[in-house]
Amino acid sequence: MRCDDTAAWAALRAHFDRDGRHFDLRSAFASDGRRFERLSFEAPHLFADLSKNWLDDSTLDLLLQLAREVGVEARRDAMFAGSPVNTTEGRAVLHTALRAPRDAGGPHSAEIHEVLDAMLAYAEQVRAAASGFDDVVNIGIGGSDLGAQMVVPALAAYAEPRLRMHFVANVDGHELVPLLARLDARRTLFVVASKTFTTQETLANALAAKAWFHAQGATDLARHFVATTTNVQAAAAFGIDTCFGFWDWVGGRYSLWSAIGLPIAIAIGAEHFSALLAGAHANDRHIAEVPLARNLPVLLGLVDVWYRNFHGLASRSVAPYHQGLARLPAYLQQLEMESNGKRVGLDGEPLPYATAPVVWGEPGTNGQHAYFQMLHQGSDVIPVEFIAVRQTSHERRVLPEAMRVLLADQQRKLLANCLAQAQALMLGKRADEALAERAPTASPTLDAQVIARHRSFPGNRPSTTLVLERLDPASLGALIACYEHRVFTSGAVWGINSFDQWGVELGKALCSALLPRLESGDASGLDGSTAGLLARLR
Repeated sequence: MRCDDTAAWAALRAHFDRDGRHFDLRSAFASDGRRFERLSFEAPHLFADLSKNWLDDSTLDLLLQLAREVGVEARRDAMFAGSPVNTTEGRAVLHTALRAPRDAGGPHSAEIHEVLDAMLAYAEQVRAAASGFDDVVNIGIGGSDLGAQMVVPALAAYAEPRLRMHFVANVDGHELVPLLARLDARRTLFVVASKTFTTQETLANALAAKAWFHAQGATDLARHFVATTTNVQAAAAFGIDTCFGFWDWVGGRYSLWSAIGLPIAIAIGAEHFSALLAGAHANDRHIAEVPLARNLPVLLGLVDVWYRNFHGLASRSVAPYHQGLARLPAYLQQLEMESNGKRVGLDGEPLPYATAPVVWGEPGTNGQHAYFQMLHQGSDVIPVEFIAVRQTSHERRVLPEAMRVLLADQQRKLLANCLAQAQALMLGKRADEALAERAPTASPTLDAQVIARHRSFPGNRPSTTLVLERLDPASLGALIACYEHRVFTSGAVWGINSFDQWGVELGKALCSALLPRLESGDASGLDGSTAGLLARLR
């Protein structure tokens, strides 16, 4: 049943018109001393405070009813069982099987662990000083880049310090050329990541790296280039002998758990890569087994539906208060916007309601000095997701004691800023409160009432805070898996296929047609703008 045809949807609409539209967080906390306890939830390695969201018991009850009416649980079970829930491509969706333990009896377990064992053994060889490698360059794009590029710096405290990890994705040579200028071909390993070994940007960068490799006088290409691909024949034609494959039921944006995670395994080693998988698997069991009313990724996905379809909020900001998670917002952009940025339902018919929000963000505290101005005083309400990590990873490094004391103080400042921003979004500041304050930078010639209006904040702006005890392989795996299942939940409610990405294909096809025209100058049959720009750019 389509979500807007359910009884719960109609009830949610009535509830929104009656109570939800004018919900006030400050009043909600004032009238309920246990609001934080009632709206805090836990999953393996994760704690979530949902109390600063526009939610009450009725809202949650109706959202849970909606999930049951549209069959979220049945669709979840079908995904875990290996049914072809990617209907437009007739494929199973089994990234969860990639992190299931060997003895769990999951789908394709034997072949998954055969590849995993081989990949981890190779990663350990590269990590050894005897390998002769100092630099590892991952060449990929999209899901073959963003996952590893996000995880490796996040787990820098667990990485082999001798190795330097690099990531190249953009077909623009300005990314590759400056990197190669700093490398020694004799001590560099290239990982070419492409499921089909036909991805235009990846092959262009791989061919350029190969030309550079030979120009440096290096000859043993088979030792210095490895591929994560299913197209062994194409990799061999390139000159690559060592390949690690994966399967068509692994979507690109869900592939860091597969051989695409080779750069992660090289950086952090087999033991920590296994812990990353274990953290994700723990959250797979959470969504599969915990009742919906306490199921964290399900609840997060339902809140996303509540904001998108009833409050009309089209954007969500992610603010991780840990520098290691600097690339998490970019990773989540692909995960959510490529998965749920769809306008037709499973039956191919256009949907009358909105789907994925725009996801964006930057680490705190940097974002506070950039876009938080709009979050606090802008004309649009944008829910914010704060991610706080209680403990640092500095204990894993050799540091002077005086520096450790200062870093402990910095961690307190970081966490205080995180809490303060969420509090400020909720509380705001009235004009009369601003009027009673002294503002040293305010113009002395401007009326005090005008200054007070400029310095007032509407407040009542929603946020969620996710808390990790520490940023280690298990907790990061759990966090990523939670986001994956959250996206699955909202997509299941909207009745869309969250696992295809046809919107990526049109631009690729048009690019292939335009490439020869940039050389020939032939603009026949093109629209006026494209023809004019082509002439200008030749």
